[in-house]
Amino acid sequence: METAAGVERGRIVVSVLLLGLCILSRLSSAKTFSSRLIHRFSDEARERLAAQAAAGVSLHGAGGLPRRGSLEYYGELVRRDLRRQGLSKLGRGGRYDLLFPSEGSETAGLGNEFGWLHYTWIDVGTPNVSFLVGLDAGSDLLWLPCDCLQCAPLSSHDNSLDKDLSMYKPAESSSSKHLYCSHELCALGPNCESPKQICPYTVSYYSENTSSSGILIEDTLYLASSGSHASKSSVQASVIIGCGRKQSGSYLDGIAPDGLMGLGFGDISVPSVLAKAGLVHNSFSMCFGEDNSGTILFGDEGAANQQSTPFLTYDGKYLTYIVEVERICIGTTCLGQTGFEALVDSGSSFTFLPDGVYQRVTAEFDKRMNASRSVHDGYPWEFCYKASSLEMPDIPKVTIMLSANKTFVVNSPIFNYYGKEGDLAGFCLALQTAGENVGTIGQNFMTGYRMVFDRENLKLGWSQSDCGELDNSTGVPSPHDRPENPLPTNEQQSPPGNRAIPSAVAGRAPLNPSSASQHAFWRSPWRFFPLFFTFSVISAR
Repeated sequence: METAAGVERGRIVVSVLLLGLCILSRLSSAKTFSSRLIHRFSDEARERLAAQAAAGVSLHGAGGLPRRGSLEYYGELVRRDLRRQGLSKLGRGGRYDLLFPSEGSETAGLGNEFGWLHYTWIDVGTPNVSFLVGLDAGSDLLWLPCDCLQCAPLSSHDNSLDKDLSMYKPAESSSSKHLYCSHELCALGPNCESPKQICPYTVSYYSENTSSSGILIEDTLYLASSGSHASKSSVQASVIIGCGRKQSGSYLDGIAPDGLMGLGFGDISVPSVLAKAGLVHNSFSMCFGEDNSGTILFGDEGAANQQSTPFLTYDGKYLTYIVEVERICIGTTCLGQTGFEALVDSGSSFTFLPDGVYQRVTAEFDKRMNASRSVHDGYPWEFCYKASSLEMPDIPKVTIMLSANKTFVVNSPIFNYYGKEGDLAGFCLALQTAGENVGTIGQNFMTGYRMVFDRENLKLGWSQSDCGELDNSTGVPSPHDRPENPLPTNEQQSPPGNRAIPSAVAGRAPLNPSSASQHAFWRSPWRFFPLFFTFSVISAR
């Protein structure tokens, strides 16, 4: 039997249904309601917003709509899409797409006089002073000749450059600050007598007892920006600089007389500092052109179609840029037992293979060469051949197979040499034996490639490139502007037992754990070979 409450609920439901039917009946005889969707960037939207603005109606965000179909229009669409997805590039990796030295992204290989490294001009300090620094992916520290006790003579290069080399003088830079032993980036801090002592550094390189030593300084590095969302064209960054008071070995004989920029994994390197400050992605590229020109770009993640291979660790740590070579192919023959680990090093002019690999590769190359051998006593090149401008034999293709079956075709595995009259006399296979288990892929094998050192994703990328320079006539920012990446204060400490050890200062762990020596990067004495003898009849080009 129904209760009174149940009867009442039934009446309410019937009443609601009747009311709904009544409303629908009235609407069916009336005009249908409709609405039009107007795209926020359409021409109609622009006209309506302009009319409302003229009438004094203030609409937040209504101004400055890009013209439909313009590059700005599509750029704004992408930026809004990314913001909706929470994936804006500004938030993901860096304030700027690319950064490069304020003097320009261009680099140059300066030949035998400068040890065959690639160099670029940088501006440092306030007021800014220009330095021609060598570029070295095998070490970490940016050091400059500074308040010198023992440095290379700078005036000896006056006739070969378009401007003079300089000495860094921190006392004359209003933006310079000493780094103290208490600072997290002072690797030698535990050895200091007092935490308030100025942080010393010593970089020991493998080549011919080569080293740089002095004190660490924080100062301003001037850069230029490139990218669709960059709001200005010039950038100041606080970086750590080695005030190199004393150099030895190769650094007194022509290599990097005006300083060296280490580009390694260490926290103290310029790429690390820029990425940690959120200025760019934790990646950079170097390009080596056929004519000894090139580029350096901080934040560059490479081309969409580039190939890549992962970096390897040593003892569980990423110490430097090492990749796995699975085998080497000469022509169409891929050789067995030619796998090894290789350091990818822009600071090495030539390429070095472990001895066993070297023997197999050179034997196959020589077998395929249809040319007469030439011998040059006193020089390290074992496989040289006669040639002339009228008769140049075919050169077998050299291909490096990297892990994940990625292919790296060497554009030019040889270098030409010339007679006294400047005529082509022959060429040599530009390979050396490393005398150790780890090889080195040097500049000569990277020629014609945009090499991307992607530290964020821990991989090496490469793609064919003519290494064209960016349009970068940007100048130096006002010295009154503040750097965009203030470094940790001198008193800031990392957690106990977790002190950052910049590799170029503390020395890299040797690949052979039994080795007692520590070096900034692995280099056999022949890495700087061109400096130690001068071609007379023959000359590398």
